[in-house]
This record gives sequence, C-alpha cells and structure tokens, in this order.
Amino acid sequence: MPAPQPAPPAAVSAAPLAESPAGAAPAATAATDLSPADYLKLILTARVYDVAVESALEPARQLSRRLHNKVLLKREDQQPVFSFKLRGAYNKLAHLAPEQLQRGVICASAGNHAQGVALGAHRLGARAVIVMPVTTPQLKIEAVRALGGEVLLHGDSYTDAHAHALALQAEHGYTFVHPFDDPYVIAGQGTVAMELLRQLQSLGNQRLDAVFVAVGGGGLISGVANYLKALRPEIKVIGVQMNDSNAMLRSVAAGQQVTLAEVGLFSDGTAVKRVGDETLRISRALVDGFIEVDTDAVCAAIKDVFVDTRSIVEPAGALAVAAIKQYVATHKTRGETYAAILCGANMNFDRLRFVAERAEVGEQREGLFAVTLPEERGSFKRFLEAIGNLPGGPRNVTEFSYRISDERVAHVFLGLSTHGRGESSKIAANFARHGFATLDLTHDDLAQEHIRHMVGGHSPLAHDERLLRFVFPERPGALLKFLNLMRPGWNISLFHYRNQGADYGRILVGLQVPEAEEAEFQTFLTTLGYPCVDETANPVYRLFLRR
Repeated sequence: MPAPQPAPPAAVSAAPLAESPAGAAPAATAATDLSPADYLKLILTARVYDVAVESALEPARQLSRRLHNKVLLKREDQQPVFSFKLRGAYNKLAHLAPEQLQRGVICASAGNHAQGVALGAHRLGARAVIVMPVTTPQLKIEAVRALGGEVLLHGDSYTDAHAHALALQAEHGYTFVHPFDDPYVIAGQGTVAMELLRQLQSLGNQRLDAVFVAVGGGGLISGVANYLKALRPEIKVIGVQMNDSNAMLRSVAAGQQVTLAEVGLFSDGTAVKRVGDETLRISRALVDGFIEVDTDAVCAAIKDVFVDTRSIVEPAGALAVAAIKQYVATHKTRGETYAAILCGANMNFDRLRFVAERAEVGEQREGLFAVTLPEERGSFKRFLEAIGNLPGGPRNVTEFSYRISDERVAHVFLGLSTHGRGESSKIAANFARHGFATLDLTHDDLAQEHIRHMVGGHSPLAHDERLLRFVFPERPGALLKFLNLMRPGWNISLFHYRNQGADYGRILVGLQVPEAEEAEFQTFLTTLGYPCVDETANPVYRLFLRR
C-alpha cells in the first residue's frame, strides 16, 4: 500500500503532559511515562459501556464499488449522543474518586464533548458545569441541558470558554475534564479500535490496510493508534484534517506545538487551534501520515455516507471518507480494505442546504459556467439545443441566471450536471465550438459563494418588462415549450432558476411585451398552462430590478 504523507520520526523526548487538576485520578504525570503497552492496558480496562454502545462496522457497498476498494464504516454516529466523545468523557469520570464526583466536574466545549460529559456525569450522579461559547447553536445547548448539564455561555470562541472553565475550576474545586489531552480520555476513545478489530472477524476477512481518523485535538487518533500499533502494527493509521484547521499536521511536521491564529468552522468538531501535548507526542510516534481535505470534498463525502447508509453525518464525521477517496485517487489503489470512523452526526439542520449544494461541486457532478450569447432572436433556443446535444447525453440544468445588460451580448450564469471529474472543461470547449464563448467557473470560489446569487440588478434596456414567477414541471422539454409558444417579437430580459431537488422548478422570468399585445400575452399564458404569478407591481421588483 503506498504511504500517505509521512509523519516525522518520533522525537527522543517530548514535552511533559500538562499537570492534572488537583485531586485528579491517578495517571502518568509526564507524557513519556506512558508506553503503548500502558495504553493498551488502559484501553482494555476502560469503562465506557455503561453509556456507550458497540457501534456497527458496516461495508459501504456503493462507495466500495466506485473506488474499487473495500470501504468499512465504523458507525460512531450511532452513539447515544451521536458522537464517540462520550467514550473518553465517561472513562475519565468513572476513574474519579467519590469526593471529586461530589464536588462536580467542569469542561469547555461547543458540542460533542459537552454532551458526553453531561451524560456521564448524570449517570454517575455528579454535577456537570459546561462552559460553551455564546456562538454555540441552540440545538447543542438544549441537548446538553437535556442530559443534565448546567450550561454557562461565555466568550466568542472555545478558547474563551476554556479559560473561563479553568477559572471556575480553581474557584470551586471542580475537576476539569479535558476533551482530548488526558490518558483516560484517550483510552476511552481507543475502545473504538478495540471493537473494530474484533468486528473484522465477523465480516469474514481480517484484512485491513488502513484506518482513517478525523483529527481535532488528537484524542481519538491517539487512542486508535495506540491500540492498533500494539496489536496490528501493519495497519496504517492516517489522520485527516480540514485544510483550514490543520494544527496537528503542522505540529507533527514542525516537531513541536504549532498554534493556529484562526481555524475554519465548517467542521466545528475538529476546529482546534492547538492540539494536546500528549496527543502530539503519540501522533508523532505512531501515526503513519496525514491527509488534508477541503469543504467541497467533505460535503461530497457526507452525500456518499448518506447514499450508503441513509444517515447524515456532521462534517467532522465525513472527514475520513473524504480522505479515503482522495487517497485512492492519488495512489490508484485497488483491492485494498480501508476503515473510516464516522465520528459524529451532530449536524445543524440549517447547514444541509449548503452541504447539498457543495456536494455536487465536491464530487464534480456539477459544472458552473459563464456563457456569452449574442443578444439576438433565437440565440437562447440555440443554446438550449447545444446543451441537449452535448457528448454523453443531455444534462440537467441545475442553475440558470441572466439579466439583460448589453444590447449586443447576453451573459448567462449556468449550472449543469456532469458525469465526473474533469468534464467541465470539455463542456466549456464544446460551447465555444458552437459559438458561445464560455468561462469554466467550476473551481472558482467567488462564483460559487457570491456571484451566483448576484446576477441581476437594474437595467435601462428592460423596457416594457413584465416580471412573472412560474412553476415549471421538472421534465425535459418544459423550457423549450415555453420558448416555442413565445411570440417572435418578445424578448427574455431576465431569467432565474435553481434546481432545489423538487419535482417542479420555480422560475423568475422577465418578458418584454409591448402594452398593445396584452391580449396575445394572456393567450400565451393560458396556452402554456404553467402556474404563474405576475410580480410586475411588486415593490421589491421596483426597488432592485426595475429602473
């Protein structure tokens, strides 16, 4: 199996682990005190199953067929709090002395760790104070409260919340439960690997070439690496990070802690500015390499998981799948077996629209284009015919935006479904051969994030304009029927459509129709038969689109 980006050899010595809070459960006081054999014992004796379940290990059959490699999904998204985090949190709490539990515990978290601590503390009859940033989604705040946690909102970031939690710990004598940089937390997360190796046998084949693990602070990968390297050292352990939250990758490469000034928040479960001292030591010693993925790749991976499982994971939960796809594409592997740990499913519902939109780009199943058409009668229809005659068969139009702005040419923002990677450039070349100058915008962030939403505005050329909202059936020929029924003297001055996945399309159309042809216009609408609303008198139209 080709090696991923290699991690530097382990250093001879490492910085000492941060000192445990007063009265903490007995543990090594320095990072170098715990060997892989020590961690193996901690993992084998970890107390996690009072709250956690043994999550399934399932083959991703459709993804495996596409990649020509066997992909297994370790379903930590099915835990009671929809994340692996309760394993480590509960194992830490279960090793506290009775007087520590009586005083209460505290943690700082923006989500998954908070739920694990709250659930574990409730099970053990301890008070749990959870400090969360004020920016934490209400969904996660309510989830923590439902599990018995006392939520305190403080600061705009995890760093602010963490500092406040430490101050409260010192003031009230709470025991601080670290989200990743604690041997008992690491050991609890390592039970994921323990289950994985045992479950391989039930699948009838013990071959496993690599395990891909999402990395934030490093607790999960530290536990997984310690267990696998103790029992199956030939299995590669590959860490996965977002390209805008890669503190572990950079720290391992530098051989010391690297603190990021900022982190991306799309994968909030792995958005960590500084990794742990102990998790860095373990990662340098045991992790075989790291892969970086971007937002579009993660969105595509969320869709891949959904296709195989009908479940939606959070961005952090899809990192491992995105990395497997990238690894296979880079190294051209076939016939190997990979495991992806789906580490969480605490997805904000309002993020799903963004994920669905970017998934097609991430998988390169949608191409975006800026196409220039001559502003003359029939050019729109000829362009649609060119789309219908593309090599490989007709494509679905996913987006179409246009506003008249020039007497000679029309600039159209177009989205088309594609059959795979690299096809958008071929489509652009095909349009050019048909006389339509085309710019491929598929990989243009400005176009994807902003311009597609800004096509329009006032136009001095839009005289005699009627603005209508239509409901078109999502079937071939619906738009051509519209164009064929239009009178030759009428002109389309505005057109906006975006496929939303429904069985009908909502389309906004500006038509330039002389006032004297009102009767013919009404006949056109009746013959067309598509539901429509005349918005010409709408004040929003007059403010933003009509001069």
